[in-house]
Amino acid sequence: MRYCPEECVGVIDSHLHGKEVAPYLGSGDGFKFVSSLDEVPDANTLVIGIAPPGGKIPAAWRPIILGAIHKGLNVLSGLHDFMFDDHEFREAAERKGVHLIDVRRNHFKEISRRRGLSNNCLRIHTVGHDCSIGKMVVSLEVSRGLEKRGIDSHFIATGQTGIMIAGSGLPLDCIVADFVAGAAEQLVIENQHHSVVVVEGQGSIVHPSYSGVTLSLLHGCLPHALILCFEAGRASVGGIDHVPIPELRRIAELFMAMATIHQPCEIIGIGMNGRKVSPQIAKEIAQRI
Repeated sequence: MRYCPEECVGVIDSHLHGKEVAPYLGSGDGFKFVSSLDEVPDANTLVIGIAPPGGKIPAAWRPIILGAIHKGLNVLSGLHDFMFDDHEFREAAERKGVHLIDVRRNHFKEISRRRGLSNNCLRIHTVGHDCSIGKMVVSLEVSRGLEKRGIDSHFIATGQTGIMIAGSGLPLDCIVADFVAGAAEQLVIENQHHSVVVVEGQGSIVHPSYSGVTLSLLHGCLPHALILCFEAGRASVGGIDHVPIPELRRIAELFMAMATIHQPCEIIGIGMNGRKVSPQIAKEIAQRI
């Protein structure tokens, strides 16, 4: 909705039916929430725009997905539960002649070799103190900001939403552990003809669930510079509320320790998500940081 509004015709949310989208999503001016696909007859694809823990298909969504297929819509999903592997969805899609597109499905199986990386391309990588705090948004905004200034920059997507926006990338959280660094490395090599690549970060080095992907991504993309992202007001780890998030300075030290093992690297910027606090408090926190 923020980056490809021309491709959207509506947002389904029965609880917010009829309300303006922008106040809730921070983008989507002119759009209102709809309660069913019947209200958007021009739609040709249902995009599963949620990211539940574990990437499972919610039971309540099954009739919506089947309804979309019966109406002749393709289904674009970034969940770990693949649409095509679900017999009911697949059979329905085959009958209607529509496509089930699983963004996370991939067959990448190459380890990192640390060969072929060029220092003629500046590699910037967004990292964070937790998951789902805005690393993708910061990556996109930085890359697009550089482009507006006449610098040849490219956003590298490493997660399902980024891939949907960019139209390319690899879902690193759905690649066999041994090959995650190799996938990140390959994405850089394929795009280092640009002057700058901005590599989307995943998870956090201190997140008990996702730190493996975070560290492999860091090693694989071998960044020259980091942008550290955090959400103001978030004190506990996402999805594991009883685990506190360490101080931002400590997290920065951990990322720097890992990022400088084989080459110089520095933190060149801070990205703050201020959605949980007032603009005044956000400004004060930004100044303090």
